[in-house]
Amino acid sequence: MVSEGMDMTSFYTAAPLCSPSRAAMLSGRLPIRNGLYSDNAFGRNAYTPQDIVGGIASSEILLQELLRKGGYHTKLIGKWHLGHRAPYHPLKRGFNEWYGAPNVHFQYDGTTAPNIPVYKDQNMIGRFYEGIAINLTTGISEYTQHLGEEALEYISRRGRTGKPFFLYWNPDSTHAPSYASARFRGRSQRGTAYGDALIEVDDIVGKMLDLLVNHKLENDTLVVLTSDNGAALVSKREAGTNAPFLCGKQTTFEGGFRTPAFFWWPNKIPAGNASSQVGTQMDLFATFLDLAGLPMPRDRVYDSISLKPALMNGDLDLEKVVFFYRGNGLFAVRKGRFKMHLWTWRTPQEELKRGIDYCPNIHMDGIVSATQVNHTAEPILFDVDNDPEERYPIRPGNSPTIYETAVGYLKKVVEKHQQDLVPGKPALNYCDPAVENWAPPGCEDLDDCLPIPASKVVICDWPH
Repeated sequence: MVSEGMDMTSFYTAAPLCSPSRAAMLSGRLPIRNGLYSDNAFGRNAYTPQDIVGGIASSEILLQELLRKGGYHTKLIGKWHLGHRAPYHPLKRGFNEWYGAPNVHFQYDGTTAPNIPVYKDQNMIGRFYEGIAINLTTGISEYTQHLGEEALEYISRRGRTGKPFFLYWNPDSTHAPSYASARFRGRSQRGTAYGDALIEVDDIVGKMLDLLVNHKLENDTLVVLTSDNGAALVSKREAGTNAPFLCGKQTTFEGGFRTPAFFWWPNKIPAGNASSQVGTQMDLFATFLDLAGLPMPRDRVYDSISLKPALMNGDLDLEKVVFFYRGNGLFAVRKGRFKMHLWTWRTPQEELKRGIDYCPNIHMDGIVSATQVNHTAEPILFDVDNDPEERYPIRPGNSPTIYETAVGYLKKVVEKHQQDLVPGKPALNYCDPAVENWAPPGCEDLDDCLPIPASKVVICDWPH
């Protein structure tokens, strides 16, 4: 994809973990606006485990809904992660078809919590570790192959119609506990299921591109490959690397937010290009609508701009501000080459005691810390164009003119943002074991409906 397309090297998510990042991409709006966050405690990351009560708000207008209204056929393959209860079902949020799971593939005992179901459209067809096998001892599962087969069949079927389609393909085999199919297990030099899973995903993506070419769809199809957060360094050998960026998933340093972004569109996007244009996954919302000739809704504030000029013409002057939220807390902001940290936090003390560290073997006094540090009075400033590692802070004492100028205009950006911000109602505050995947649609046909426990709504405890 890189040799035949464009690599955007300054591309960011809207959150340093899965669910809020995906919600932001599909809504074109920060999680603090679309509601996929928690305010149970300041600066805590939240997501959608299976006991979460909430999900993406019905008031949010999602990308696939707009594309479908504009004549596109839409399909989700893989992990959804924006709420598993009936109101949040993907088929009720703009997708014509779905093959995949509502949550990540963690294993449960079926008694204190049920295993996660896998759906074919409206109904479940099995559960992870039961009908959908994942062997954690060997790290082998054929599930990614199923996701790939679904994608190839969909591209072929929709390609024959001559009508536009939108495919959202989300494998989760690289999420710990990692797995790969038997054919790919042991293939990577890394020697772990994670490395094997990457090779398998790469192989399937290559087959998708080849199929588009075979169906003569490549000149009409934009393909984007990216990730919903930086590598989870806490997973150690079962995770990737964020080098050269600082820290990883769950943090507001570059390693938590900056992700790969490869854009492939033969004869439209110049081949073999790298672009330093700053962008976020929220910009895919405006970009896709722009390329589809569909208007943006005008009834709300968006955090999305069209990247079409950067992709098609190589423009580098699109003005883009990146806000780095950790839960309900605005921790940092980037505009141009400078990034200003208002708060920094490494890993909560309670997580460190359990051996969990989002910044392993990294020590920067007062910056990479085990407690939240408020820098609002004297923000930490980095030139992330020249120092993407965030190793050398620009301080008032060593570069006073640069510091005062950059901090001065970034503070004005933050002030305006906070003045104009209307936070969405937080959807990730409450948990209840009764809403878990005990009896999903279709469980009756499989004789796999489990007893639903009594409801016990509690305030979710987010350790991130």
